[in-house]
Amino acid sequence: MKTPLKSRLMAGAAAASMLTLSACAQEAEAGSSSEPTISVEHAQGTTEVPSNPETVYTFDLGVLDTLDVLAVPVAGVPQAGLPESLSQYGADDVANIGTLQEPDFEAISAGNPDLIIISGRTADYYDEFSDIAPTIDLSVAAAEPMPSFREVTTTLGTIFGKEDAAEEKLAALDSRVEETRAAAVDAGTGLIVMTSGGEMTAYGTGSRFGLIHDVLGVPTAADIVADGRHGESISFEFIAEKDPDHLFIIDRDVAIGEAGEAASAVLDNDLVNGTKAAKNGKITMLDPTSWYIVGYGLNNVDAMVSAVQDATA
Repeated sequence: MKTPLKSRLMAGAAAASMLTLSACAQEAEAGSSSEPTISVEHAQGTTEVPSNPETVYTFDLGVLDTLDVLAVPVAGVPQAGLPESLSQYGADDVANIGTLQEPDFEAISAGNPDLIIISGRTADYYDEFSDIAPTIDLSVAAAEPMPSFREVTTTLGTIFGKEDAAEEKLAALDSRVEETRAAAVDAGTGLIVMTSGGEMTAYGTGSRFGLIHDVLGVPTAADIVADGRHGESISFEFIAEKDPDHLFIIDRDVAIGEAGEAASAVLDNDLVNGTKAAKNGKITMLDPTSWYIVGYGLNNVDAMVSAVQDATA
């Protein structure tokens, strides 16, 4: 039996409250007080970070999206492939600190950041980042996306003194999720398909795109075997056999800026066109950058929920 959404959200809130976010003033050896710090538990341990740090670098665009909503200045980001919604961070006064997978450590060190925020794509570089500045890994757990996202947002609110604004935004998002879930549960089955290089993979519950099933309640059309961040390789025959009421499509080539056959062309064949989803106009092309690149940010999650709400209305 699946855990009810409200229970999972409450569990997330409880977990967030268990984060060790205690401000502490430390005395220097000479007797003068240093800047207050906050002890933050994250995916790779516990780190002391400055309270309301001034120079912030982030490699997670979901975090960037949330900080943008909370009006927190960000001084450095990977500027390649920024979505339109975050294009302002491609300006000259923002440091370009590499790509989402390959940090530019020279540029990062030269910028002397007060805090570096990372997640899954750069998690393996945690030690290298930590040698430069306090670093926290705010990866969102795919198995429990909303409670984990709540923890991340609450942590950011605490670090930057934006607790009330963060909680207000989360409460509004909770209401949108409940509305969408109430409609989606009776809207028929769904299948999440990503295309890349002409190939297809499907994603199900507990996956990186599991928001659709786990949080918003769209019933799954098939049991998908997830493999980390990768889905299950499928065929057109698989789609026809499962015959979903909804197809949710993500074009990875578009998301990463690679030339390739468009998802709409890949799926344009008799087998897919014979499904209930195709016959009833329920093939939804999800924004690839929003779903594949940005992920869990306050504005972006609202946009993702809205996309599913519109599809299942």
